[in-house]
Amino acid sequence: MNKVLLVEDDPRVASFILRGLEENLYQVKTVSKGYEAVNEVMENDFDIIILDIMLPDITGFEVCEILRNRKIIVPILILSALDTPHEKVKGLQSGADDYLAKPFLFEELLARINAQLRRAEFSSGILDFQSYAGIEINMKEQSASRDGKELNLSSRELKLLIFFMKNREKALSRIAIAEAVWNLELDMNSNTVDVYINYLRNKVDKNFSEPLIHTVKGTGYMLKKKTHES
Repeated sequence: MNKVLLVEDDPRVASFILRGLEENLYQVKTVSKGYEAVNEVMENDFDIIILDIMLPDITGFEVCEILRNRKIIVPILILSALDTPHEKVKGLQSGADDYLAKPFLFEELLARINAQLRRAEFSSGILDFQSYAGIEINMKEQSASRDGKELNLSSRELKLLIFFMKNREKALSRIAIAEAVWNLELDMNSNTVDVYINYLRNKVDKNFSEPLIHTVKGTGYMLKKKTHES
């Protein structure tokens, strides 16, 4: 069961969100002040934080900054009546992962929560991701090679390869890839992911005896050595 920290000082809004999340089997802890939120996060594990901006003590922006300065990487979704472009940019710059304006549809809030949870699950991946099956990633130089041969990847292709390396030997859906690499929900009519997979295959697998990027029927793609495509 995913654990949510809800930071909201309006009792009616908090009750509405709490009820909806619990009906969808989330475990929710609610607080109404910024410093309470910081203390909760420092003492307990949460999968996502839903954060209002206008709080009685400090702002949600300040909460974000404090948590990020303390190396807390839990996804933060700002939920606020402040909906100008300036406020949204400020929220994202302070460390939030998403920003939803009030009033809102609960279905959209739930969809955004689920998207952040999926992204967090796949983006964490394997910590030692820089070497696998002859592939070497140099994060300092932002480059990659296979069996000593430079792959000459674009920045987007490198980000895609890093995602594969972190989640190697896992079947990855197109939606998960799009959310992690493009930071957006995938338009199901778009073939952007497939196009970039082909770009990456032409550099990672072409001219090598063993393919590493495999199609998984009905799911998406997988990076794995000594595996036949199904």
